[in-house]
Amino acid sequence: MQLTQVDSAFRRDVIRGLSASPKFLLSKYFYDARGDALFQQIMRCPEYYLTRAEEEILRDNSRDILRACTALHPTFDIVELGAGDASKTTYLLRAAMDLTFSNRYVPIDISASMVEQLTQTLPAQLPGLAVDGLAGEYFPMLAQLKNNGPTPKLVLFLGGTIGNLLPTEAIGFCKELNSYLKPGDYALMGFDLRKDPQTILNAYNDRGGLTRAFNLNLLHRINEELGGTFDPADFVHFPVYDPVTGACKSYLVSTRRHDIRLDDGTRFQFEKDEPIYMEISQKYTQTQIAELGREAGFEPIQTYIDSQQRFTDVLWRKP
Repeated sequence: MQLTQVDSAFRRDVIRGLSASPKFLLSKYFYDARGDALFQQIMRCPEYYLTRAEEEILRDNSRDILRACTALHPTFDIVELGAGDASKTTYLLRAAMDLTFSNRYVPIDISASMVEQLTQTLPAQLPGLAVDGLAGEYFPMLAQLKNNGPTPKLVLFLGGTIGNLLPTEAIGFCKELNSYLKPGDYALMGFDLRKDPQTILNAYNDRGGLTRAFNLNLLHRINEELGGTFDPADFVHFPVYDPVTGACKSYLVSTRRHDIRLDDGTRFQFEKDEPIYMEISQKYTQTQIAELGREAGFEPIQTYIDSQQRFTDVLWRKP
């Protein structure tokens, strides 16, 4: 049932986005099986510093983070939004089990294949860990958990994924997240910090072309799942970074005038040099992060930054 709902939403969102002016596609649909594999490669490429920076934070600070979460409750479930391959999260999970603070992990991801992979592989890596994966949109899945009982939670939203929202959208997201938590629950949020503009731009325009392939893969997915007629060779990947606003945006730009059709007869016309807005990766200052947390109704607990001051994980509590 969930897969049918996701497929229906995918078609609806693609039609809405490609019918708009300017055209756009939602970045959450990057993550089919091939998109997942490409993103795992991106995280390992030299230019993509975000993963290494956050991995350092979690490697060095997991025990401190977890101890801070026991101020009100001695044990809790660890829930992750957009879990991906959970490679960084493993530091937290292993420490939580060593400290006997938690042995239940709930990865939530729109990619059913990734959730299935975690459910199968993590218990073998961390014996005794209960993995109860949920495939679907974040908030409907959090609603299920909220209705399942009063167990305290540490909710993770790592990797700078909050940056895929505009700052005004990020406030709305964090307020909604807060509404699904109970007093005493914690949230650990990852934010990419503002830094040298070229370093940021390089992270989304790697020399190996992985980010380009990742963006173009969404056109392949539309072809495969919705009967689209995209030729990815008709588009170029174009990222830009604005150091004033902190917005790093990615576009696919049409190289010629042509039409695209879906299997239901829906038709879209592209002009030469017309862009499709693909995603934003917003970069933040520490002041902006603190203001965001306060406006969303969270109490700041602790801030963790990597040694090169590139990335931060902030721990918030719902009062």
